[in-house]
Amino acid sequence: MRIKVIEKLKSKKILVIATGSIAAVKTPILISNLIKSGADVRCVITQSASKLVSPLSLSTLSRNRSYQDEDQWNSTQSKPLHIELAEWADCIVVAPLSASSLSRWVHGLSEGLAASILLAAEKPVIAAAAMNTGMWANQKIKKNWSELGDFSNVITLAPTEGILACDRVGDGRMSSPQLIQLAIENVIFQNEKHQSIQKDLKGFKILVTAGATIEKIDSARFFTNRSSGIMGVLMAQAARFRGATVELIHGQIQLENELLEGLNTFQIENSQDLSKILTGLYSSADAIVMAAAVADIKAKVLPTKTKFNKQELLDSFKDRFEIVPDILSKTVEKKKSSQVILGFSALTGSDEDIKRIAGEKKLSKGCDLLMANPIDREGQGFESLSNGGWLLGPDQIIQEIPVNSKLSIAHKLLDEIKSLLITKQQKLSKLLKNDLTISK
Repeated sequence: MRIKVIEKLKSKKILVIATGSIAAVKTPILISNLIKSGADVRCVITQSASKLVSPLSLSTLSRNRSYQDEDQWNSTQSKPLHIELAEWADCIVVAPLSASSLSRWVHGLSEGLAASILLAAEKPVIAAAAMNTGMWANQKIKKNWSELGDFSNVITLAPTEGILACDRVGDGRMSSPQLIQLAIENVIFQNEKHQSIQKDLKGFKILVTAGATIEKIDSARFFTNRSSGIMGVLMAQAARFRGATVELIHGQIQLENELLEGLNTFQIENSQDLSKILTGLYSSADAIVMAAAVADIKAKVLPTKTKFNKQELLDSFKDRFEIVPDILSKTVEKKKSSQVILGFSALTGSDEDIKRIAGEKKLSKGCDLLMANPIDREGQGFESLSNGGWLLGPDQIIQEIPVNSKLSIAHKLLDEIKSLLITKQQKLSKLLKNDLTISK
């Protein structure tokens, strides 16, 4: 099963710009998905892109006319079209962004309607690049892409690896429509909350674990749990959109694989795999988000290519299985004083029971933050697009986290992580300054 995590974009105004890359053939899919999500979509297509995809197709799918260069200066317009469209949109999406359009944008060249809109844009812009691998590797293009990433109102989605139209295998494919739509939802959420795109995690490295682990019983059976991996993946992507360098360790997940694009991922199966990769990565991370749901029981010794019959399976439970070691506690034991670790605890019961059990767990595990979320309530928890519960912070301070979309919860938790990271950095800086003063 694959869960679609994109939420409704009802009545949000999205301007889609298609420039001259063969990836423009994917733009209609993005537009169709946006319309299904309730968005109000308008399209601009460059002359070169119109040779790859029909302007009529974009008009039909968007339920609005599509604009081209010849429409820019029209006597029926009460306001210059590039200004009107730039001001109309809640979010502008350039998909695909070609090498030439990237260069014009970064260097401030306003030739054509699309280029003029991008220079006039004060609203958030998502740029999904697509081009030949050789072009993407060109030093000038790399420099332009880096400069575009510094634009305060732009989120950049770098090309992914795959087979290109020229039959070459390498980086150059446009990000999937699913990931682009997640980026749009992220931008809409941030813009409503902050009136701008937040890139406040730039310079931080965040390690996230997500999904369910699997522990084999025999060649046909295994232990696992209902975790979909949505919360962890959205934590990783939200951190990435906010400028962090992100690594994701994930087990079994129940969401579209396209939503992993752009992340440095490590796929694991069981608790042993998770522990091994964590050990190699945790020391370089500023923050560690332990959202993976680890299966609680594992076999002491796995049978080789054997399937138990039912009676053997029942008998085997007596002495063949053991509790999986607490990976969160072991990670906390090794953490540096500058690091922040967020743990998750899926619980059932009354509000008071959950808060009490969560408090005990946080003390025993020693993590900086613990998100306790009920999984026995309708509309939240496992396999749901919503979450809520209580966040336990330093000194056992408890914040209630009202039920909301998991993307919203992800940003709330990232806010708390950032606040703790800054506090720890300030304390360490002060201690260092005091040590230097004493040494003098």
